[in-house]
Amino acid sequence: MKTIIKAAAVLAVGGIACAGSAQAEEIIVTPIAEARVRYEHADQEDIAAKADALTVRVRAGAQASSGALSATVVAQGNLAVVDDYFDGLNGAPTRPLVADPQNVAIYIAQLQYKSKGTTLTAGRQKIALDDERFVGNVAFRDNAQTFDAVRAEVAPVKGLKLDVSYVWSVRTIWGVDGNAARQQAVSGDNVLANLSWATPLGMLTGFAYLVDQDEAAVQAFRLSSQTYGARLAGTHAFGKAVKLAWQASHARQSDWHRNPNNYSAEYWLADVALDVKGWKVNAGYEVLGADEGTALTSFQTPLGTNFKFQGWADKFLTTPANGVRDLYLGGGYGAKQIGALSAVTLQATWHRFDSDRFDQHYGNEINLLASAKLHSTVIALRYARYDAKALGSDTDKVWVQFDWAI
Repeated sequence: MKTIIKAAAVLAVGGIACAGSAQAEEIIVTPIAEARVRYEHADQEDIAAKADALTVRVRAGAQASSGALSATVVAQGNLAVVDDYFDGLNGAPTRPLVADPQNVAIYIAQLQYKSKGTTLTAGRQKIALDDERFVGNVAFRDNAQTFDAVRAEVAPVKGLKLDVSYVWSVRTIWGVDGNAARQQAVSGDNVLANLSWATPLGMLTGFAYLVDQDEAAVQAFRLSSQTYGARLAGTHAFGKAVKLAWQASHARQSDWHRNPNNYSAEYWLADVALDVKGWKVNAGYEVLGADEGTALTSFQTPLGTNFKFQGWADKFLTTPANGVRDLYLGGGYGAKQIGALSAVTLQATWHRFDSDRFDQHYGNEINLLASAKLHSTVIALRYARYDAKALGSDTDKVWVQFDWAI
């Protein structure tokens, strides 16, 4: 707490000094309100009972701003209306896991100074870097993930940006009742650094992520790691109707701080997508490599938004000891407006999962998505089917979700 207060005070004093006459400007208060209702069903072959979760999440708060300075506070609550599921904390896992435990907490509590080329933020905040593979908000889960941190984003010249955060606590999706391996918060001295440069081929980013999971209950420190790598992501339009997008990434990870393991593992990603008048096709290959096959010596992403990657059935949130190779193909359609519906998305993706070491075929997965906005309501329907071979068990999941925000 003392660290939070100190960091906030330093930012506030520095921001006021930089803002000059900002304190004399009018204070604008903007309300923040969000609501979500979601039904999630899970049927897992190795668990006799099925899971049914109907949850309601509400967030409310406000942002007060004056010139370059702002203060934001948002609280959230998550209620299980139908709780026929294992939430990861309460009860025995006699039903499949749905990682949305009931919770009441402060979601955001930050001070920010923002001017041309510089943004400084201190306090509890969202941090989502690049595609969120390594650092993200985990927004799909009701409680999401935020960071107690100080962050500096500096763009000294056009096309160049430095983004550096020091994080002393990661507020997890498990909420106020989090315990044991699923802590409410994981402390540590984390450093998250990005340096990006806009090139003719796309945004080139070099990154260094020093992850310090300094809680013995969380895998006995075995998720602490240092990751260094680079990413290139770009697009090119061929006229008004055709657009090609690509991304490529490589990283190397090894043990860090108190991690008792001695390991080194690599990450690779190649992805290409083509959009022709709203019709989309994409293909990619992602590798989270292994070292020598010992648990938690494969490439891990404990701070990432892992639901977005390697299938929605969540079979690979923790990378297996022998690593994972994900070959995926997808297609779909998107439209800005269809009748009363806006932001319409239809999507299907097929995954083939194999090990990085040896020749194990873990399984295949199909993901389907239909989403659209009707007036102020975002409606999303999802389906995931995992067909197990050498890892896990056959699993079906269905989601029906409604979101509102002002």
